Amino acid sequence: MESMISEVMSKMHFDVTLFVSLLIKIVIAAALTSPVSVERYKDDKSAGLRTFPIVAVASCGYVILAGQVFGISSGQQAPILQGLVTGIGFIGGGAIVKDGNRVRGTATAAAIWSTAIVGAAVGYGRLEIAMVVGLFTTLTLWVISRYEMKWELERDAQDAAAGVIQSAHAALGDVGLRSPSGPGTSSSGH
Repeated sequence: MESMISEVMSKMHFDVTLFVSLLIKIVIAAALTSPVSVERYKDDKSAGLRTFPIVAVASCGYVILAGQVFGISSGQQAPILQGLVTGIGFIGGGAIVKDGNRVRGTATAAAIWSTAIVGAAVGYGRLEIAMVVGLFTTLTLWVISRYEMKWELERDAQDAAAGVIQSAHAALGDVGLRSPSGPGTSSSGH
């Protein structure tokens, strides 16, 4: 038993320098995507505070592992990235829901995808890509969502006004003050 443990332990190694490098990359990936998670959480979206940093950290770890196994410049990197994109697309698809006539969650799904790119870029050591994508994603969500809320309130107010008008027309028809042919006509045909 002792020889088996010795054999297994001899095949395993722990590279402290690599560990510290990976830890730094993981922390950077989580930090760059935390503003996205806060923005989505504040807006009460389907993916909250934990989702975005976990996606970034997992993506970072995924490409680091692939780089350690196959080598960063390896031709194996294209299928690794394809698998990452496909997997994250599947996760993001879970954030999209149909709500009446509207589809919700597409921005959250896109943000999940974007945070995966941030994590992968950090994993590959491309901090400039990670920073630009993370910043652009955060600003887009923050700025555009403010306008969306304003537009949704205006649209909801218009929908409510249309509902009131329809109810009023129906009530007028019920008491005989308008004909069934249209609003504003009296039942006497004048």
